[in-house]
Amino acid sequence: MYKAEIDSNTYIAILEPRHAEELFALIDGSRESIGKWLAFPAFTNEVQDTRNFIERSLQRLASNNGYWAGIWYKGHIAGSIGFLYLDWGNKKTEIGYWLGKEFKGLGLATKACALLVDHAFTDFQLHKVEIKMATNNEKSKAIPERLGFKREGMIRDYEFLHGEYHDRVIYGLLEDEWKNGSIIKNNE
Repeated sequence: MYKAEIDSNTYIAILEPRHAEELFALIDGSRESIGKWLAFPAFTNEVQDTRNFIERSLQRLASNNGYWAGIWYKGHIAGSIGFLYLDWGNKKTEIGYWLGKEFKGLGLATKACALLVDHAFTDFQLHKVEIKMATNNEKSKAIPERLGFKREGMIRDYEFLHGEYHDRVIYGLLEDEWKNGSIIKNNE
């Protein structure tokens, strides 16, 4: 299916059912680090849960409403990134991403994000890309900031996770900001 090279060690590819076991093992081994900020690890208890997620993602791809891709590094699945939706009427999307604990700090999420941003503006001809995350998730916030996104606001008590409410910060990037800005390149 779809595969895009980021650098000689890294690529993204659409998640397929054959990836379910490897993806589940990554989630299971990184449950604490991923689950600190995202709810899905609590609902991912067996390989079939991951397989169901991949099937839903492929259905969204088929209906032209987003998709999730795996991020591979040196032949191993390192995380996932995707378009949460494609709002064709308003020409915008939102990107989500996460990495397994042993793959953090390598620049993989930033590079994969840059690839998807470019894809959104060049191939989909969208006008805006958004990224949202918990306001306390400093490492995740650094990614859109590195890529030239602007902080647009905060949604209070956006998500109830681990017995407490978490605010979400919203970052946005417009097509002309991406194309005219001094943004990092995929191979840096």
